Formats: sequence, C-alpha cells, structure tokens
Amino acid sequence: MIDTAVRFFQEGGFFMFPIAVVLIIGLIVAIERYVYLSAQKIINRRDFNRLHQMIAKRDFKGALNYAQDSGSAMSTMIGFGLQRLARRQGREDIEYAMEEGLLDVMPRIEKRTQYLATLANIATLLGLLGTIIGLIAAFTAVAAADPAQKASLLSQSISVAMNTTAFGLMSAIPILLIHSVLQTKTNEIVDSFEMAGIKVLNLLSDGSGSRTGAQAQAVSSSAPSAAPAGALAGATARTPA
Repeated sequence: MIDTAVRFFQEGGFFMFPIAVVLIIGLIVAIERYVYLSAQKIINRRDFNRLHQMIAKRDFKGALNYAQDSGSAMSTMIGFGLQRLARRQGREDIEYAMEEGLLDVMPRIEKRTQYLATLANIATLLGLLGTIIGLIAAFTAVAAADPAQKASLLSQSISVAMNTTAFGLMSAIPILLIHSVLQTKTNEIVDSFEMAGIKVLNLLSDGSGSRTGAQAQAVSSSAPSAAPAGALAGATARTPA
C-alpha cells in the first residue's frame, strides 16, 4: 500500500509537490479552525449562562466587569450592550450596541475558513495543469519515438499524466467537505449570538417593566392615604368656632 502510494506520487511529476503543499496547508487551517470554533462554542455558552444569571439578578455592574475580563466573543457582544445600559440609554441604543459588538467579533469567528474553498480550487487546478503539461510532454516524446512503440508509450504517458489530476481531486474533495463542516459550525455560532442578544434584550425589558409596575403600584397605594387627610381638613373647616 505504501509502495503503491509512493510510486503513484513519484510518477505524477513535479506538480504533485505543490498539490501536496496545498493539501498540508488546508489540513493545518482546518484543524486550527475546528479546534478554535469548538472551544469558542463551549466558552460562549459558559459566558452567556453566567451573564444571563447576573443580569437576571440585576447585577449589571458585575456583569459588565465579567464581560470585560472574559474577553470571549459572547462577552464582548453583551458587554457592548451593558455599557450603553450603564449610561441609562434605551433598548434601541442597547440593541444597536450589541449589533456593533457582533460585527466586532465576526471576523474572529469567520477568519481563515474561506481559505479552504480557495485551496480546494487551487489543488484541482494544479492537478489539471499537471495533466495538460504531462500530455504535451507525452505527445512530444511520441512524435520522435519508433512507430511500433508509439501506442504503448502514449498510453503509458497519459496514465502517468493523469496522476496529477487524480491527486488534485483527492486533495480537493476532503478540503471541501471540511470547509462545509466548518461553515456549518460558524453559522451555528453566529445564530447563537443573535439568540443570546434577543434573550438579553428581553431580560432587560422585563426588568424595566417590573420596575415601572412597582413604581405605579407605589403611587396607587399612596393615593388612598392622602384622601383621609383631605377629608379631615374639610371636616375641620366645617366645624363651628
């Protein structure tokens, strides 16, 4: 098996080496992105749960400090909104700030993933280029060969020239599959950001509504106590001297 692979690689010619380099670069980028995105998914979930609990307890200062110290993508996005909340700004301003935070962290999430599609195309094109150059060399050699050996020499040269196309496709197909997997993970993380932003905004709105309701209840409860005072004043005024 190993001997066959080595012979296959050697018979492919010069273009097998750049295709191999593209494959190695693609695998390195794929592994790095998969590890990073998997770690970010875990960290973002942890930070969101922590910040959600602190916001639910109305500990806005502690949540802001946690978001600034954490430095994760989720904490950065929510931290932008908490900074506007600390300035007593409204829901719309907080939402705009969180959208700005999402745009700030998006390049970190999507970085280098698009390289994989480009590397797959490069591997395929290098394979085709190697095959074309190999065919040109084969036909040139056959033109000066003995007529009795032209058929066997041509078939052998074409077989060798096809090795670069085969190796290019063998490199491009796994890279494209990995790119699809990483793109799916990236979209899941972006969707989780949007869902987290909506949950935080709803939590802040619920807190504001409860505070408004408590203030209204306090005003309504204080109104009856003023009535006896007014009635007592009226009764005093009607009492004859």
